[in-house]
Amino acid sequence: MIQDSLKDMPSYIPARVLNEYTYCPRIAYIEWRQGEFKENRHTLDGTFKHRNVDREKGALPSSHSEEFPDNVKVHSLWLSAPTTSISSRIDLIEVEKNEVIPVDYKRGHMPDIPEKSWDADRIQVCAQGLILQENGYSCSRGYIYYIASKRRAEVLFTNSLIEQTKQTIADIYDTFSRGKIPPPLENSKKCEGCSLAGICLPDEIHYLNTERKIKSSDNSVIRRLLVPRLEAMPLYVQEQGAYIKKKGGLLVIYKKGEKISEVKAIDISQVTILGNVQFTTQAMRFCLERGIPISYHTYGGRLIGLMVNTHHKNVELRMKQFQYAINPEFQLSLARSFVHGKIENSRTFLKRNAPGISRNITTQLQKNARDALKAPSIDTLLGIEGMAAKTYFASFSGMFKSQDEHPAFDFEKRNRRPPADPVNAMLSFCYTLLVKDMLMACSAAGFDPFLGFFHQPHYGRPALALDLMEELRPIIADSTVIWVINNRYLTPEDFIIRGKNCSMTRQGRKKLILAYEKRMDALVSHPLFGYKISYRRILSVQARLLGRYLYGEINHYPSFRTR
Repeated sequence: MIQDSLKDMPSYIPARVLNEYTYCPRIAYIEWRQGEFKENRHTLDGTFKHRNVDREKGALPSSHSEEFPDNVKVHSLWLSAPTTSISSRIDLIEVEKNEVIPVDYKRGHMPDIPEKSWDADRIQVCAQGLILQENGYSCSRGYIYYIASKRRAEVLFTNSLIEQTKQTIADIYDTFSRGKIPPPLENSKKCEGCSLAGICLPDEIHYLNTERKIKSSDNSVIRRLLVPRLEAMPLYVQEQGAYIKKKGGLLVIYKKGEKISEVKAIDISQVTILGNVQFTTQAMRFCLERGIPISYHTYGGRLIGLMVNTHHKNVELRMKQFQYAINPEFQLSLARSFVHGKIENSRTFLKRNAPGISRNITTQLQKNARDALKAPSIDTLLGIEGMAAKTYFASFSGMFKSQDEHPAFDFEKRNRRPPADPVNAMLSFCYTLLVKDMLMACSAAGFDPFLGFFHQPHYGRPALALDLMEELRPIIADSTVIWVINNRYLTPEDFIIRGKNCSMTRQGRKKLILAYEKRMDALVSHPLFGYKISYRRILSVQARLLGRYLYGEINHYPSFRTR
């Protein structure tokens, strides 16, 4: 039996996986073995066009019936074949002259080739024919209905096609039994429009492995296969005493029985709750069913917890993460990359925004960055990172346009728990927002965000999220704070100072959140890959690249270093 070669895999392969494997073995592995899937306009359009045949309707006569009535039509019937180890939900089954005929619906156009159908589609419908045969039905042909063309392509179940289909089943079990993801397609048009391009990262992986440097005049800069920025945006709710309810496809916010606001679920990427805000069970379930994570924070912004739907199915990645997290050499190598990227970005950020900065400062940071790459231990690396941070923040106020015009924003050094001045209060709040977003990016990629490489395990600490956000602190969080100060976006009235504790008012937090989200949505040219991408997408790409490094698909983790 085929199953004997892969005891830990499901007993049945869905017929659609044969289609995906024929089209791209890597996509089939990602979807079926690792449990990853991402909708895009093509998949959503396909679901919409399938809506009629997806409704279960009709009954298929028993295979033991002596004579079948013609013109029987059965919609959306699930069958399996234990011997062949495949199963399928068949879109449509027609009965004609005592023979059953599977019809598979495809959203696209009929291809202009002699066969009038693609290999992957023929193998899928042939698999459905094998299932029907194993269940005792006479089945020698099927159809593929191309919705865009409104035409059918007949597929005869020849010995050659049956053998090709069975070989595909064997190849799938053989590939998946090894537990090694197939390599990405190289410069293939199949990748264009693929919903999993942002997970697969085919061109990025090939580029990193060839180590070719991109020049501005280079016409072969890798394709931007992923969406540059997300259309859905985070929803922040900080109105104390408010509660969130579900109403149709909307999330509606009320306070004291009056509606404050409403948002379409399709426009929400995440929900952030600050302080005393209630969430009805129906609204919570509504978000989780749609993969919308919910983060809970104190009124001041400290992250309390994250609620996501059923944890990511990619156990394979978490096994790799745990395996390498206890490997001292691997742990140190990754930690060096995180710290080196942070120091280099801090140095670049100062050079861009503090024109009068002493050369001694940038030279010292450059030395710290080099030292980070040679650090013999995590403890030494922590010391180097601490020295670099002290040097960086000593010059932080040099990025203010005019210190005389901003007396309320005097800054001497970094302090926290609690922050003692407005600048530190804003830095702490932006870091909280960034770790929240990186935590979500890690979870979406399949990682355990609480097991890191540089930041050591500690109760309640999202160590991996903290690791990956290190290199992004200066160019996202610090940049947001500098922008609001230099543009006088926040004023002294937006802060409350009690002794040595400085906090923001509700209005101040709202302004800072808007500035932070504006920064996250800004497009930037990727320093390695050349295409434009938002900072929010960068978080996802970095998490995915770390995963590809753990899988051994690239030979180093490329930290994001701004130019």
